[in-house]
Amino acid sequence: MIRAILTYPNPELKKKSAPVVVINDAIRELVQDMADTMYHAPGIGLAAPQIGVHQRVIVIDVSAHEETPDLIVAINPVIVHAEGEAYEEEGCLSVPKYAANVRRHARVVVKGLDLAGNERTWRAEELLAIAFQHEIDHLDGILFVDHLSPLKRDLFQRRARRMAESNEGCP
Repeated sequence: MIRAILTYPNPELKKKSAPVVVINDAIRELVQDMADTMYHAPGIGLAAPQIGVHQRVIVIDVSAHEETPDLIVAINPVIVHAEGEAYEEEGCLSVPKYAANVRRHARVVVKGLDLAGNERTWRAEELLAIAFQHEIDHLDGILFVDHLSPLKRDLFQRRARRMAESNEGCP
């Protein structure tokens, strides 16, 4: 089922998510809904808090749209190693119509559980490394705009307020 994606400045996006204690049918349904929502958006990643569920679950698929989908499901993901530097443009389904360059690690090692409850280790670089960092940030209530310089963050917030004000009179 496709779910509504929360957008900035919804305060739910700033809440930390709780670890998943047991992988049950509710979690499997959540993951399916997240994948459906991400592909429909379309996006390359989605964290549970973006649909209002404060559980440590992310889905990522950086395969090109022409390729066979390659869905990664990470439950309780943790970055255990990070190195290098990347400075790439990022966008976010929760921050529509805005993108900015963000400094991230170029390579990461992530540990977590897959949907079967098996411990997994993902070694990621380039776009996948950025996606892991971006989605794990969501689990901690951090948006990519929080990584911007104070000046750029202020400009973004002003723009977001103007957009919100211009939409207030619309049904």
